[in-house]
Amino acid sequence: MTAHTIADPAATGSAVFPAAPGWDALSAALTAEVPVIADRDDLMVTIAPGAGHGAPACFLHATAVIEVDGAHMPVDPATARPHLTSDRTRYAPMWGALTHECAHSKHTRWHAAVPEDTDPAIVDAALLLEEPRIERAHIRRRPDDRHWLRACVKTIVTGGLKLDDPAFPAAMTPRDAAHTAALFLGRTDGGILTRAETAPVARAVETVLGAEKLAQLRAVWRAAFRVADDDTDAMIDLGRTWCEIIGPDPDTTPPHLSDPADPCGTPSPSPLADAIGKTLGKVARAVARATLPEDPAETAARRKAADDDARRRADEAAEKVFAATPGRSRHGETKIGGTRPPTAAERTAARVLARALTTAGVRDRVATKTTSPIPPGRLRMRGVLAREAQRAAGAMPTAEPFTRTTRTPVPTPPLRLGIACDVSGSMGGFAGPVASTAWIMANAAAQAPVPAETATVIFGYQVRPITRPGTTPKSVTEFAARDDWEAIDTAIDALDGALGLSRPGAARLLVIVSDGYVPDQLRRNAQRLADRLRATGCAVLWLSPDDDGDPLTGATVHVMADPTTTAQAIGRAATAALRAATH
Repeated sequence: MTAHTIADPAATGSAVFPAAPGWDALSAALTAEVPVIADRDDLMVTIAPGAGHGAPACFLHATAVIEVDGAHMPVDPATARPHLTSDRTRYAPMWGALTHECAHSKHTRWHAAVPEDTDPAIVDAALLLEEPRIERAHIRRRPDDRHWLRACVKTIVTGGLKLDDPAFPAAMTPRDAAHTAALFLGRTDGGILTRAETAPVARAVETVLGAEKLAQLRAVWRAAFRVADDDTDAMIDLGRTWCEIIGPDPDTTPPHLSDPADPCGTPSPSPLADAIGKTLGKVARAVARATLPEDPAETAARRKAADDDARRRADEAAEKVFAATPGRSRHGETKIGGTRPPTAAERTAARVLARALTTAGVRDRVATKTTSPIPPGRLRMRGVLAREAQRAAGAMPTAEPFTRTTRTPVPTPPLRLGIACDVSGSMGGFAGPVASTAWIMANAAAQAPVPAETATVIFGYQVRPITRPGTTPKSVTEFAARDDWEAIDTAIDALDGALGLSRPGAARLLVIVSDGYVPDQLRRNAQRLADRLRATGCAVLWLSPDDDGDPLTGATVHVMADPTTTAQAIGRAATAALRAATH
């Protein structure tokens, strides 16, 4: 019968001697996990080949020990990481068996109080009803564990039915049919299995028991769902009712339901056993297709690891790009054309932009009201009366009749602006305007009281810096646009690493000047990096030379029919980003 819940106070743990290393460590790891699952902190777990007292898993009530037979662990125990939800899929049936025993440890509390003179058949019937009852109670506490309880249906249920034992197949008898109904149809009503999955079993059981008797049994296990965990009398009464419904001589198979035999006289699997096999197959396929319950902690750890890796790559790219000595490539140089003095118009544009940034960074002062028992402040008569009433009553005066308003200026957030310009041959018309814009932006950032950092790079075969973070260039750095390659992903990484575009705490803007004709692999990398920046709150502005460009998805696109207006467009975007961060 149900051998995996043991209430005998004299029962002891199995004497097992693990033949391979890792079992003791895995036992300790499982012991660390079960308190959350079982909602009790006194449990210990032993997993090793031969444990379980002949069952896949069992719970010893007297010693609060869960034993799991290591034969059901399909992977090397030394490689198991049960604290990771994703790792549990490698041994889902074993984890489901452990979860099932945790449910017993939490909800099977009536068994120890069964009177010694109770008919064993009635106790067995009550324990049979306990199987779907405790699983239903468990998933009401922990709904996500339904996945693991479904994964162990074959391990737990067929262990009870001995379906894999040729000497004891599930026969077409009322007892086997009722047993099967409780384990499968009871789990269906309990929310573990679905009606579509257990339909073959339902038909086979009804053939043996009849619709009326099956309905009576269903009423019994549904009543068990409403029984309290420690209500021994109710469970024994239900077990007695179960036995009365099945009736006497339950092992007699009606002649018309006898198992068929082949010409040699060898018994064939009964329709009931065949139905059980079909149901188990449906459940196994559904579990394999099911989406694994997400562990928030594991998801957060993965995101943090991915973010740390992305920041490391960005820092490495920034260190390489903004190094004092430029690197070289066998394919091309992405050359800098030289420097020139800024024009009067560029100096004026820098001053105008600096004033715009200053205005955009102005924030309203925050008004805070405080009360005080003494001046200065505005006297409130209600507070005076309350204070006098307290004094007259002999109490310590606590009312504060004076109020005053303090207006505190809020610090302006810093601005971080990165510009990346494509220097492939099709972008030749933007080389001069972007070089001018880089100088204007860097000098405007230096003149404005708003804490601002800017950097500009060009990308072709290589990524080269035009202006660097924290520096104010005296000359305009010019460059050529003759490459036929676009290392856009490295450019984005370098600006992120140098300016911290993916880190909150500032108004951040990435500007990409390009027609978007980028090799597929580089484009996919750039899209991933841009999506990451946007997810952290960094705005992405794409300046395209015409309507035929192919910008990255999600970027704010601005078509620049006249390249000479590049500085104004970037300036407006920078002030808008700063204004959005201050309000």
